[in-house]
Amino acid sequence: MDRLSDMRLFLSAASAGSFSAAGRKVGLSPAASSAAMQRLEQSLGVKLFERTTRQLRLTEEGRLYQYYCQQAIDAITEAEHQLQAGKKLVQGTVRISAPSDLGRNLLQDYLLEFSQQYPDVRFVLSLTDSHANLVLDDIDVAIRYGKLADSSMVARTLAPNRRVICVAPACDDHFGSLKELSQLAQRPALVLTTAAGPMNLWQFQSGKRVESIQLDHYHETNDGEILRKWAVQGRGYAYKSALDILADVRADRLRIVLRDKLSAPAPLHALYHRNQHQPPRVKLLLDFLQERFATQAAELDELGLEL
Repeated sequence: MDRLSDMRLFLSAASAGSFSAAGRKVGLSPAASSAAMQRLEQSLGVKLFERTTRQLRLTEEGRLYQYYCQQAIDAITEAEHQLQAGKKLVQGTVRISAPSDLGRNLLQDYLLEFSQQYPDVRFVLSLTDSHANLVLDDIDVAIRYGKLADSSMVARTLAPNRRVICVAPACDDHFGSLKELSQLAQRPALVLTTAAGPMNLWQFQSGKRVESIQLDHYHETNDGEILRKWAVQGRGYAYKSALDILADVRADRLRIVLRDKLSAPAPLHALYHRNQHQPPRVKLLLDFLQERFATQAAELDELGLEL
């Protein structure tokens, strides 16, 4: 078998969890398909599968190879489609990871609008408030706030942003307007929890001046949208990205308090693979999102926040 056939067989075996099932699809016996995978492992110098009598699963190296194999097969398939059609077709799958609040609100509307222009593009949207691994989690585009650690990836800034303290007007009126940051310690707070633990240390930066407050009593959730809804319901003060609460502020469902207390800049980025042959669907989507989020950035300017 040639390398391309081996790659297709490998992907099939990884998906089915069986050499026999993968072999049947291409007319190979179980022994022949198993031997082909052994040759592939030998040529790569790594173990791709953990084999037991009952289970076949990928090693970490196997998951990495699966990702790049799928990218290669997708690229070949798209190239064939483009050649057959005689023009560039905008089609295929884009796998996206995004924060839950942004994903369920702004982003889903933007993806719907994009789909109306390019109906042959399919989305796989994963919402998480923890950072996904673009390679191991098979992500094409990750939408993220704040400082980026994936230096091997390309980042495109979609909009400026900072985190702010917000609260429902009724809750703010009940407790009285905040005058000092220290007063938050005696007020109900709402905290986002990630894989690193609860984000109950709220930090603020103005020039070189940095302030913070450690909250000890709070409701917590691992879902950013739930956190925002709790705030709208008047359950406490939240520390949210200005982009996430823009619509609520404009509709007077939330109020930004201590407006001079802003987090360090936490811009919204689109993170994607450093790929010389980026599929048209990904490039068009990135351009589209940048245009749409520019509108949000303009609306943030109207709030008078120094983002």
